[in-house]
Amino acid sequence: MKQLIAWFIVIFLLSSCNSFIPPSSDQLNEPFRSAWQAAGGARIGPPLGEPRWVDNALVQYFNTIKIVALENGGAVAEQLPADWRAHTPAAVIDMPPAPQRAALTSALSAQPVQPLQPVAITVQVPGYDGMVTVQLYDAAANLVAQGTALIVDGSGEIALPAGGVLGPQWAVALIDGQLAGAQSQIVTLDAQTTLVSGQGDIDSLYPRIRRLMAEARVSYELNGRFISGYRSPDNPLLWLRDHVYQGRGFRYFEQDVTSLLDAFRDAQLPDGSLPDVIDYPERYVKAFRKEVESDVEFLYIQGVYEAWQMTGNDEWLRSHLPALRRAVEYITTNPLRWNADRGLVRRPYTIDMWDFAYGPTTISPDGKPAPRHWIEPDTIWGTFHGDNTGLAYALFLLARIEQRVGDPERGERYFRLSDEIMQRLNALAWNGRFFTHFIPEDPTFTPTGVDAAEQLSLSNAYALNRRVLSVGQAQAIVESYYGRRDFSRSFAEWYSIDPPFPPGSFGMAGGKGEQPGEYVNGGIMPLVGGELARGAFTVGFEPYGLDILRRYANLLRLTNASYLWYYPDGRPGISGPDTIPTDGWGASAMLGALFEGLAGITDEASRYDDVIISPRWPVESAIMQAYVVARYPASDGYVAYRWHRDGQTLRLQVTGSGRMAYVRLMLPPEAGEEVTMAVAGQPVTPVIEKIGLSRYAGVALDRLNVEVTLTWP
Repeated sequence: MKQLIAWFIVIFLLSSCNSFIPPSSDQLNEPFRSAWQAAGGARIGPPLGEPRWVDNALVQYFNTIKIVALENGGAVAEQLPADWRAHTPAAVIDMPPAPQRAALTSALSAQPVQPLQPVAITVQVPGYDGMVTVQLYDAAANLVAQGTALIVDGSGEIALPAGGVLGPQWAVALIDGQLAGAQSQIVTLDAQTTLVSGQGDIDSLYPRIRRLMAEARVSYELNGRFISGYRSPDNPLLWLRDHVYQGRGFRYFEQDVTSLLDAFRDAQLPDGSLPDVIDYPERYVKAFRKEVESDVEFLYIQGVYEAWQMTGNDEWLRSHLPALRRAVEYITTNPLRWNADRGLVRRPYTIDMWDFAYGPTTISPDGKPAPRHWIEPDTIWGTFHGDNTGLAYALFLLARIEQRVGDPERGERYFRLSDEIMQRLNALAWNGRFFTHFIPEDPTFTPTGVDAAEQLSLSNAYALNRRVLSVGQAQAIVESYYGRRDFSRSFAEWYSIDPPFPPGSFGMAGGKGEQPGEYVNGGIMPLVGGELARGAFTVGFEPYGLDILRRYANLLRLTNASYLWYYPDGRPGISGPDTIPTDGWGASAMLGALFEGLAGITDEASRYDDVIISPRWPVESAIMQAYVVARYPASDGYVAYRWHRDGQTLRLQVTGSGRMAYVRLMLPPEAGEEVTMAVAGQPVTPVIEKIGLSRYAGVALDRLNVEVTLTWP
């Protein structure tokens, strides 16, 4: 009975306050005063406000502690973390308490919820009938959703979408602008990469590819620490190029995205050059580089930047900066890699980026017949466009790195050098439709048996996504590939090079590639299709991008396999005994087309802190809604949205861990010139962008957890 009387006294004191006056220490009431004195009294300082209902208990907050009233009539002081304010909604601390007591519960409290998943919250306010405002806050105390619940006979319910920063979500109940109750962990928000559009072939891509790529993951101990990376489908070793290019896919499910790059940094030579294969002690392999390769340094820069995107770890990024600078210095000054007269990267005459040169089979250092992986007296030198678009892109990324953790003035020089390289490359190799495959330094040399001016090589597809082309150039490259789509000649136009070289142009010592249509000599590569699709989505050829994704989805469905290359007639390419049917390289390119192209999520910084969202679902009239989550498991970075079409209205509900976004809503073909856009119900003036035959309406968001709507007459 005494305990009950004590509780009634506390409640009476709370309910008798008509206005909120922050109490001083001499205004503390029991049972809080005794607990405050026991915890240090004046040393603790005065309370931050009156007691309030939090987690179904009466709580009073101080700067460093909170005191919780117990059911036995006593109270206990609990130490607060140093950053507790950053994770506690201001409403819980600062708002005056209401005379009513609200308890908030959810059936989902014991399991993680996905972003934008509706959370049903039950609100109980004994003895009350009326309206209650319910707010949902994320783990960083940001308001993510709110609504009004009708309380009848002391009970009501409301559903709010979870969102914002990952972790515990707060629920807060307000009555007449006063705090009636709060629950600190109503649910826990997690995020797993997800894509659901209602189109079975499209929706199957991510889970199928993730299972495929699990077979390409390699992990072992090297120099006392474990490294993890993704292997080539044709070779069991960890190659820098294979790993970096597969980052377009593994970013959505891999946690360790840095250890292999650390190993390559540690293997960098004093002159700044890097190996392309890392040590593999169990296979008795020491790090090495094929002499004819000139793309390794830009791949390292790209790999480091993209790993930083996934982790957001500035200190890790800074630890690589000296090696990144040495890599650029090597590739832009060493006479073996740099043509000072042209001001461009040079290499022996290879098929695109591959590692064997033009000419008959040669003899390896150990006396065996081999492809021309080595530089020899008769090596043919020249300029390959992919080395240079790749370096220009890497310089752009390195300039961003310098601005973030290094020297901004040096970054400006890298920006300028990137532009200069592209100006020189365009003057030398752009033929109006695509980049000419190879420009020999000896003007008298011409390859035998092939029209070199018509050869479309695979790095043209990579150039589409390297931020170095004009829109017109990118559109011309896409049109060039589309123009070669002839199903009577090949099941896909994803040529490694077309037309291929005549038999024997590249001596392979009996291996694949000597004959046209084999391997990189005209074989069909999903990696080309994926890069082509991603580029097509971004330059106004959205139907073509979707067509490529659907053809690849059908290939996976029919064969449950993906190979690095195929013969034009559709037979899988088997290069040797190490070939596996799990081509993570091409599959990753397709995932890039799916999430960055079709779903339209592009990270402009790190951890999706600054993101561009361009949903391209109107490309398929049958798609009426889509739910997309893109998550970096290497950090807590994610972005999620629900897209919905209803008649002449598009709705985009977006949330994420980041600070800002630029939303570009693709307009259906039937939408007229007059469109109306609103953000969180407030009218805004959209930016109308036309690219190809497509139109987009854009708006900048200075926060997430909002709904964007677009309507047309």
